[in-house]
Amino acid sequence: MNYHEEALKYHTTGRPGKIEVSTTKPCITQKDLSLAYTPGVAEPCLEIKNNINDVFKYTAKGNLVAVVSNGTAVLGLGNIGPEAGKPVMEGKGVLFKRFADVDVFDLELRTADPDDIIKACKLLEPTFGGINLEDIKAPECFYIEETLKREMNIPVFHDDQHGTAIISGAALLNASEIIEKPLDQMKVVFSGAGAAGIACAEFYISLGVRRENVIMCDSKGVIYKGRQEGMNPYKERLAADTSARTIEDALEGADAFFGVSVANLLTKEMVQSMNPHPIIFAMANPDPEITYENAKAWRDDVIIATGRSDYPNQVNNVLGFPFIFRGALDVNATGINEAMKVAAARSLADLAKEPVPFSVMQAYGQTNLKFSKEYLIPKPFDPRVLIWESSAVAQAAMDSGVARRTIDIEKYKEELEDRLGMGRHITRVFINKAKKTPKKIVYPEGDSTTILKACEIIVAEGMAEPVLLGRKDSILKAMKNLEVGYLAQSVSIVDPTQSPDFEAYADAYYRMRQRKGVLHTDARRIMADPVYFGAMMVHKGDADGMVSGLTHRYKDTIKPALEIIGVREDVKQVAGMHMVIFKDRTFFFSDTTININPSAEELADIAILTAREVQRMGTEPRVALLSFSNFGSIKHIVNNRIREAIEIVHEREPQLIIDGEMQASTAVNPKILDEVFPFSKLAGKNGANVLIFPNIESGNIAYKLLEHLGDAEIIGPILMGLKKPVHPLQIGDYDDVGVVKMTAIAVMDAQTRK
Repeated sequence: MNYHEEALKYHTTGRPGKIEVSTTKPCITQKDLSLAYTPGVAEPCLEIKNNINDVFKYTAKGNLVAVVSNGTAVLGLGNIGPEAGKPVMEGKGVLFKRFADVDVFDLELRTADPDDIIKACKLLEPTFGGINLEDIKAPECFYIEETLKREMNIPVFHDDQHGTAIISGAALLNASEIIEKPLDQMKVVFSGAGAAGIACAEFYISLGVRRENVIMCDSKGVIYKGRQEGMNPYKERLAADTSARTIEDALEGADAFFGVSVANLLTKEMVQSMNPHPIIFAMANPDPEITYENAKAWRDDVIIATGRSDYPNQVNNVLGFPFIFRGALDVNATGINEAMKVAAARSLADLAKEPVPFSVMQAYGQTNLKFSKEYLIPKPFDPRVLIWESSAVAQAAMDSGVARRTIDIEKYKEELEDRLGMGRHITRVFINKAKKTPKKIVYPEGDSTTILKACEIIVAEGMAEPVLLGRKDSILKAMKNLEVGYLAQSVSIVDPTQSPDFEAYADAYYRMRQRKGVLHTDARRIMADPVYFGAMMVHKGDADGMVSGLTHRYKDTIKPALEIIGVREDVKQVAGMHMVIFKDRTFFFSDTTININPSAEELADIAILTAREVQRMGTEPRVALLSFSNFGSIKHIVNNRIREAIEIVHEREPQLIIDGEMQASTAVNPKILDEVFPFSKLAGKNGANVLIFPNIESGNIAYKLLEHLGDAEIIGPILMGLKKPVHPLQIGDYDDVGVVKMTAIAVMDAQTRK
């Protein structure tokens, strides 16, 4: 990639730079203006005057961080000044917002005087919920942070120091576990005694490394007790009582090396002089102290991490600062202390041991990420980092006494899910419901990579008992290739043709279909199909539900279910529903997959069936039957059919909130309903949340357009109306989280049937 051209184009296309300010409240009408500014704004002002802590309630302070820099130590560029450093600070703001939904103002200060920076930050304390110091050279950065932490009552965090320390500290914890050597028995050598190097050394000591086992080197060699040249108080604290004077001396018999210094520093002889299973964190950017290839060639037992994304174990500060500030802000912490930093590192170390969602692997072009020498810390785009790290930081803030607000940590985790999107929150609700009474769910595509990765999550969550159908050797081989062989102890594997139930299932199918042209030989052949076998398992009660369709057409999952399981007695036909989830609203679209051009009676059945499904999910249904006109404004056969369907629903389910025919814009816009159509049963109800489409093409087109153009998250298709739960997957869908969602729905479905 030509980074020069691409980067300049990226920063200049459209609006210059990378950030803008947007409003969070409407400001369209005169009333909006009077509430946003004068005279309405006086009311929150007076509330804050009476109670200063209400500033967090009525303003953005509690979600606003200042990224403060003077441009004296920018990335690897050095002292380039505040203006030249501004693109980096804007980029920092982008990362805060993207990963943790924290708002940022970047503040570039034209001063090299640390006291000026201290004064500026202190004067701005009423505005910000936290201060992120960035790219300020050492040793001034130590003095600035220490002073501000002591004299300010909001979190102050110098990411250049602590970010690398926390992330690499998490990697060190896991490397220590892998080589089975406790931190307090490790000899650790550091190269680079700037802000990051000193902070990392002190943090490793907080994690358990003994101070006397730390040797720090700078450009002049080992920092030893009594050395005079190039010293400062911060280096003095780490001066070692040692006869070693060069980094070569220091590395002999060392267990770990940490570098934030210069490229290609380590030689083959140095690496080979280290203890067995050496841990090397080569963090110089863009070129590390040793390349990944050389480290592996010189020591086959090495564990290596770098700052580069093209090697395993990238120590990336974005795994730290957004989530640390998120947790600190949400409990109104007065600072970020050592306990919070340690909690952040330990949460990352723990998360790395959890099964990795296949969607995260896909984002990095990998197919197998699991806790190992090559995977010590999570990937930045793993959405779980927000929940794990921010909640750990918030809990540590409360435990250590710096939180001004006490929160329920489990509810807080759900709130963090909300920040990732309503879809994440809904998925978590479904999983939690499923976990209460797990059910046995069968998967006909048992050797599918997506299914197996989903089963990792399903088993870890304890939300279902998976049954994998297929040849046992093929499934075990797939598990081995994915390095999830342990799943064989947690799931059932059934080869249909080798199952002791095969003949009984074939006989049962023959009896069901013998008057439909099926011979006994046909029944045995058909029952060898895992989809038919799985449907029979559900029918016979040997499984509670089925999830299938990754490698089958939609109809090839539904047809066996209809033939074997059948339609419930209280409905006349099945229907398909999709949940369409936006940031602040969720809709249920039906029918989107089954009934091509339903009659009035069928539309009524679909509306009632969908409403019951929505109720089962814990939501009050408000149903709109959609068309191209509103309430009889156009006479047409379609609208006549819709009005007839509503009359049928009123007779069968008089308590159901339902109305139509109406345009989609009317159904979802409460203002139109309340002001233009106040007679509607949906008026005053915040609009419809269940949308029944007049035919399959309109429903199918609508949800697919919203998924790809409207930034909506889609869950489905959810098959409704069968006697027992069967839920199809989308053919070719490689999202393991999607399988988890459908499994949760199948379990919930089975729970209510029981």
